[in-house]
Amino acid sequence: MQVIEGLYYSKDHEWVKLDGEFALIGITDYAQNWLGDIAYIEMPGIDDEFNAGDTFGTIESVKAASDIYMPVSGKVVGINDDAESDPAVINQNAYDSWLIKVCLKDQSELNGLMTASQYAAFAKQE
Repeated sequence: MQVIEGLYYSKDHEWVKLDGEFALIGITDYAQNWLGDIAYIEMPGIDDEFNAGDTFGTIESVKAASDIYMPVSGKVVGINDDAESDPAVINQNAYDSWLIKVCLKDQSELNGLMTASQYAAFAKQE
């Protein structure tokens, strides 16, 4: 399982990469490995707004279907078209294949997420 330093992690296995007032959000390597071969992703629309904990999409694989949860509150300003059209790229590298870009509503929500070392310990217990 790969965990990248400098990202924030949720207990629902999403990662957040801060970029100024924006954040890129994707699923972790642990999540893509658990799901297996990813076949379909349902993404939100541009300008959709979500609160932390809301479901913003669905990801389907040969093994399971799973909701994708918003780790922080914000407004969707971008969608990774490559991941949407070819979801298998997430299996190749979960951290290069972000799903959505959001404009953060409250950057302090990042304090409620895990660091890389905290997430690695959490995922080992799953």
